[in-house]
Amino acid sequence: MLSKTLETGLAEYRIGQKVRRLRQRKKLSLAELSAHSGLSSGMLSKIERGNIFPTLPTLLRIAMVFGIGLEHFFVDDEQRAVAVTRRSDRIKMPDRAGNSLPTYLFESLNYPLHGRSLEAYLAEFTPRRAPSDPHSHEGTELVYVVDGRLSVTIDDDEHVLGAGDAICFDAGAEHSYCCKGGQTARVLVAVTP
Repeated sequence: MLSKTLETGLAEYRIGQKVRRLRQRKKLSLAELSAHSGLSSGMLSKIERGNIFPTLPTLLRIAMVFGIGLEHFFVDDEQRAVAVTRRSDRIKMPDRAGNSLPTYLFESLNYPLHGRSLEAYLAEFTPRRAPSDPHSHEGTELVYVVDGRLSVTIDDDEHVLGAGDAICFDAGAEHSYCCKGGQTARVLVAVTP
């Protein structure tokens, strides 16, 4: 039996409502969720109505059905769904720490968003600088040139983009960037982790 204080604290997370919302988005009945999770329909119904609070192992079984982590149930819905990143709150970082002449500066556009499935950056590529170090990483990358001209080299193939141009590629391929021309290139970069 939970104390009133614990019940009140747990109720604020609205775990039951989150379970119901997940189930309804996937168009699953209680019986179908029961079959996938190994939990009884009665228990799932009580969880959704807020009559009982699931243990962590029980909640993990539900989370695994939906392919999410436990943190989904403990983050405020507003924090998870929307994150405004004000220009004044962003920090410009160089492409390499300690580099006095960085190839580019970047700032995260969505760092406050919890559990994001997309990383978004605004990058400024300085004219007359060496290309960035070739690198690769998991996911897909989209580069959109807002202003200026940018060279994107992917596996030794150079692609020169102007304002309004975009390129999308498998980020597992080795790639690097370099500003072309005398104007700073402002670029929007989106990467799936």
